[in-house]
Amino acid sequence: MPIQIGIILAIMVLAYSIAKAVRLTVETSMFLAAVAGGLTGTIFHTPPPEEIIRHLVEGSSTYLDVVLIFCTATIFMAVVNESGGVNYMVRATVRTFFNRRIAALIVLMIIVLIPGALTGAGSISLLVVGAPVAMALRLLGISERRTAAILFIIAGLSAAAPPVNIWAMILCAGTAIPYVGFELPLALPVLVCGLFTVLVLGSKKERSVDLATALKEMPPVPSGMSGWRVVLPFLVFFGSVAAYRLFPFKTPILGLPLEFTLSAFVAWLVSPVKIRVLALSRETVKRLLPLISTVVIVGMLQQIMTATGVRGLLSFAVISIPLVYLILSLAIVIPISEGVLTYGAAAVLGIPLIWYLDSIGFHATVAIAGLTLLWPLGDGLPPTALIGRLSVMVSEYKGSYWDFIKTTWLPWIFITVVGILMVVYSAKLSFLVKWSM
Repeated sequence: MPIQIGIILAIMVLAYSIAKAVRLTVETSMFLAAVAGGLTGTIFHTPPPEEIIRHLVEGSSTYLDVVLIFCTATIFMAVVNESGGVNYMVRATVRTFFNRRIAALIVLMIIVLIPGALTGAGSISLLVVGAPVAMALRLLGISERRTAAILFIIAGLSAAAPPVNIWAMILCAGTAIPYVGFELPLALPVLVCGLFTVLVLGSKKERSVDLATALKEMPPVPSGMSGWRVVLPFLVFFGSVAAYRLFPFKTPILGLPLEFTLSAFVAWLVSPVKIRVLALSRETVKRLLPLISTVVIVGMLQQIMTATGVRGLLSFAVISIPLVYLILSLAIVIPISEGVLTYGAAAVLGIPLIWYLDSIGFHATVAIAGLTLLWPLGDGLPPTALIGRLSVMVSEYKGSYWDFIKTTWLPWIFITVVGILMVVYSAKLSFLVKWSM
């Protein structure tokens, strides 16, 4: 049986490698790997030939709730951006904190964290607020290379921040762990690592710009835009999230997709400019298609791996490695797996890893939170490097890509150490979960 499963795994790896060699996308490569694995499995009747289509279709809907969150959250942020809210926040930050550098860096960090935290995708943070924040960082005297480095790390952390963490959702779905109690285990390390990053990379002023020139170069804000128009939609969202926790037996649970939809509706109502919300929604979902397809195909891949026994073989491989070596290998294996498989890495490697750690006494929720700090680092590594490439683009950095990655070395090491320590001491940090619930 192990030989049979090993053959199926080898065919899946070969199919993925060939697809990448001919420059197909990661999504297409993973789909071909899933199909190849399923077809090879039919030779051994795992699964039977007549069930292959059923497994692929069932797998495609595994993360339907995640897709709904992606779409509604991104539409919400698109409405806020289209109304001028993002430019208003960035301009207000530069005007208020221009001579208080540390405060300005912290506020800009929070602005970058919000879109990714609400959507689960660091790329959304860069697409929505990346350009104006990059301009603000340059006007604070930070070079294009360091600006790109700051955006890459903070955008990656935003994807790991609560309330929406796609890696954690995939791990919870695959291990039957409720996606609850993640607020503090995710929020605290993200804020600590974010502060460390902006203070280390943004502390050095490499050129001088006066406030008048800085404000002149900032993007314009629509007439009528004000603070309450920006804040109100977010109050609606966080208020609806908090309501059923504060009053659990009196308030219905709306769910994140509906909460994002209501918040987008409020943002549209209070916008000082006319927004064609249906056209904007269509365009937003069109931009999201690569991300949506990734999540859909990850579900297919996960289903085929389960049906063919590959997932069980990987689980056995994980528990066969001495624990010390397993923990130390996370610093390299987790980022590389993200660079190759994007969110698929959580399904392929993360699920068996969490099963094993949970079985030997680690706290699953805290361990998952620690692992999800490491996966965003891989978004700067080839062949995908999605967040890394977007960071270079929005910051207008023209130098070597690897020089930009080298600039992140100190935050990279800090985040890696924090993530691994959270896994190792997950049982002792379980109080964070209790405080979140």
